[in-house]
Amino acid sequence: MRTPVMLPAGSARAVGGGRARHGFEARRRRLDRVPDPSTYRPAVGSIPESPGVYRFRDSHGRVIYVGKAKSLRSRLNSYFADLAGMHPRTRQMVTRAAAVDWIVVRTEVEALQLEYNWIKEFDPRFNVRYRDDKSYPSLAVTLYEEYPRLQVMRGPKRKGVRYFGPYSHAWAIRETLDLLLRVFPARTCSAGVFKRAGQIGRPCLLGYIGKCSAPCVGNVTAEDHRRIVDDFCDFMSGRTDTLIRRLEQQMAAAADEQEYERAARLRDDIGALRRAMEKQAVVLGDGTDADVVAFAQDDLEASVQVFHVRGGRVRGQRGWIVDKVEDVGTGELVAQFLLQVYGGDIEADSASGSAATRDAVPREILVPQLPEDVEAHIRWLSELRGGPVGIRVPQRGDKRALMQTVQRNAGEAFARHRVKRASDLTARSLALAEIQESLDLAEAPLRIECIDVSHVQGTNVVGSLVVFEDGVPKRSDYRRFVISPEGSRDDTLSVAEVVRRRFARYLKEQSESGGGLIGEGAEVTGAGIGVPKKFAYPPNLLVVDGGAPQVEVAQSVLKDMGIEDIAVVGLAKRMEEIWVPGQADPVILPRTSEALYLLQRIRDEAHRFAITHHRQRRSKSMLASQLDDVPGLGEVRRKALLARFGSLRALRAADIDEVASVPGVGRKTAEAVVAALAEEIGRAPRPTPRR
Repeated sequence: MRTPVMLPAGSARAVGGGRARHGFEARRRRLDRVPDPSTYRPAVGSIPESPGVYRFRDSHGRVIYVGKAKSLRSRLNSYFADLAGMHPRTRQMVTRAAAVDWIVVRTEVEALQLEYNWIKEFDPRFNVRYRDDKSYPSLAVTLYEEYPRLQVMRGPKRKGVRYFGPYSHAWAIRETLDLLLRVFPARTCSAGVFKRAGQIGRPCLLGYIGKCSAPCVGNVTAEDHRRIVDDFCDFMSGRTDTLIRRLEQQMAAAADEQEYERAARLRDDIGALRRAMEKQAVVLGDGTDADVVAFAQDDLEASVQVFHVRGGRVRGQRGWIVDKVEDVGTGELVAQFLLQVYGGDIEADSASGSAATRDAVPREILVPQLPEDVEAHIRWLSELRGGPVGIRVPQRGDKRALMQTVQRNAGEAFARHRVKRASDLTARSLALAEIQESLDLAEAPLRIECIDVSHVQGTNVVGSLVVFEDGVPKRSDYRRFVISPEGSRDDTLSVAEVVRRRFARYLKEQSESGGGLIGEGAEVTGAGIGVPKKFAYPPNLLVVDGGAPQVEVAQSVLKDMGIEDIAVVGLAKRMEEIWVPGQADPVILPRTSEALYLLQRIRDEAHRFAITHHRQRRSKSMLASQLDDVPGLGEVRRKALLARFGSLRALRAADIDEVASVPGVGRKTAEAVVAALAEEIGRAPRPTPRR
């Protein structure tokens, strides 16, 4: 703990000023609140010996861990053994839990499917989670669009999009794509560029140089363009020999018919395809379709690397760092990898057709160690793929050598992560411990929520709520609020409205969420039994952007709602003081404090989120106000313009033809709109481009 800032008597109290009075009491409260697993242990003999899936819940009904077992009784009894002999994360999990329930299943394949569904639905914080590393880009094909687009894409997989890769670098994708576009001239432009080209009747540069078939201006039909995209997907999937043979036959036929220019173009296309293939290393000579998986691990975490080999060539690579909640071996890590990675890939690729599904699950998966229930995994993956899938450990030859290469990659990735983890984890743990100690909290604030309000002179007042768990943002739980006219009169009323609306939802969802135990004989009815919603559990700490008035009103709202177990503080910008309800002086943290840095980060994130929402609403209101006096433009047409352009800047940049293309807006009205906006900024209306 760093040295506290010394302040004169009568000024804001320094950190540690209240520790002599409150330190012992806070420590006693923390010890009293540590859960005892024996308090929720099921009665002796009530746990069945059948296979099934179980889940641990915390005191708010939130699922924190999901697992499966061949014998529920044997597995669950192991969680209620002596705490001293447990894995550190297992000990943390069972002491955080307040209840356990289970569902009995008939087969191990059913258990696998139910376990996957529950992990996906509940997102338990103690489960191993395979989340895609967003630093790995993929080549994506948006098959859900009428005119599919080829593009570089990062992040989680989306339905209706077919992926190739991931690649190590985005430039590698662009180099490959540049070579292949002359053979497969598919669309690569954004929706805005595509629409604008159609409106003006001219394709972009790629359309003129032959690297796009220009469907935007009708050079090819939607069916022809999709055939081009399908051929591209076939080539990227490894079916290269068939395509090259077809092009060679067409080249020979063109030469026989003395169409030498067409034959030369086909010759160049074949050369481009061969150069693209040369960029992908050949690792297996027998045309193998396989995924090669390797691990590097310590007691708490594991690094996972997988090479995707299609047609004997490395087509992509992915990597993860996962937490280990139990003392699991490599076989159990392999089982979790097979369940979550391939289950998620199949779900994302299901809307892209059977070919994408076959690419997601290869014919062969090479692993360092077989899982205990390997036969169940083989049956499950074979059903997903619609064909046979093999899981085995390579013993010799090229496949063994490739496994060693993947293993080295996993070890290097883990070494880099451990260096980063040493600084990151230490700083976050220190920050949470400092906040707990400085504010005399009963436990470390693992979930912190922060509220901010944004407006300009009382107009377009909006509020934001951001959420940090374990010291990192949880963006899926962020929320925005449009403040009512009554709450817009001053900041305290706005804060009160946001707090009231957020915790009214907490009380409502808490009452709606189930939490009853499921005992022996329960049927497999899906994953929706007692699902706690996102706001059915409260934060450990609520931070308000502001000083004493904002904190007091937030505390008052919570008290009126009957919520008394949530700590509330305010962080004022002027001196970065921390205001606590009922105290005349603020808490002052040292400027170098990790706790202050974390609170500032959370406050700044709430401010960023609020100001972004405010600017969007202000832009739309400015657009509406600028159009009030345009003759012939009523409420319906103003809404149509808002929906089409979204902002005043975008509408100002549009020409008369673009405005007139909005449904319901004629050319005369469009001229009036463009003239009104041009007059407002003192420039002439932008002329319509020449055809």
